[in-house]
Amino acid sequence: MASETPSKTSKTISIEDIDPRLLFGQNHVYLRVIERSFRAAIIARGEQIMIEGDREEVDQLVDLFEDLTIRLKNGDYITDQYLHYAIEMVREGKGGPAAMMSDETQINSILKRKVRPKTVGQKLYIDTIEENDIVFSIGPAGTGKTYLAVAMAIAALKEKRVKRLVLVRPAVEAGESLGFLPGDIRAKVDPYLRPVYDALHEMMPAEKIKKLIELGVIEIVPLAFMRGRTLNNTFVILDEAQNTTPAQMKMFLTRLGEGSRAIITGDITQIDLDKNKMSGLVLIQRILKGTNGIEFVYLTDKDVVRHRLVQKILRAYERYEKKRKRE
Repeated sequence: MASETPSKTSKTISIEDIDPRLLFGQNHVYLRVIERSFRAAIIARGEQIMIEGDREEVDQLVDLFEDLTIRLKNGDYITDQYLHYAIEMVREGKGGPAAMMSDETQINSILKRKVRPKTVGQKLYIDTIEENDIVFSIGPAGTGKTYLAVAMAIAALKEKRVKRLVLVRPAVEAGESLGFLPGDIRAKVDPYLRPVYDALHEMMPAEKIKKLIELGVIEIVPLAFMRGRTLNNTFVILDEAQNTTPAQMKMFLTRLGEGSRAIITGDITQIDLDKNKMSGLVLIQRILKGTNGIEFVYLTDKDVVRHRLVQKILRAYERYEKKRKRE
């Protein structure tokens, strides 16, 4: 029996009041990306876009162009990264992301530039931080776990919801010991804490950071230095938490005092602990799941906001790992 021919349809979209140069890109570069991603015919004429093809693809393209126009009307530009993300969303039948990431999601803080979630997953992450005292953010590199956590912490500091910001990172990775590294204690731990410094410098002037560190308002410390402390009215971020042991994770979480909040970030696919040691971040999901006031946010390769090829690299590694396990 011959296969049934998919139903064909055509639709026309109005793009009145939208600058076609912003929508289609310089020399129609964005339009060409869209055409390569779909089989349906797309004809742009004046203030209208005509789409003809399989019903499913036509509907997806309508959703895509509506999403792109919403983004432009919200005052945002279309980027190559955003376009590929929006295409993937509509192809999965989830609609476009623009309506879910309105201007209200901009983080109000003393940053050198505006910070907004760039994916629906990041929007959920920010909303979860706003609503809970302890948030675990688990996902691959490049999903903005640390960057957005630091932005939210600085916003809370500026708005006087907390008095201090403490940024923590395991200072011993891949079995290395601080005692065997050259230099004084600062020289020993700085390389491990550099990503945290980088996130701060993205958002605040260097002089401001230096002053707040000198005053003790911002503290950047290795995890080992947290033992025995109680942190009141403090926003605490534990970065690279996949490299904590269960005992270290328990120690960190029990440092929180009155009026404090915590974000714990990590990538459980990049654990540097010895193979005979369990990751505290892996275990804590079983221990604290369902605890009121504590939430887990899982970001995926779709939330990667680095170079677009990073997403492809992560997926290639995932396919390789699955194949290796089967073999």
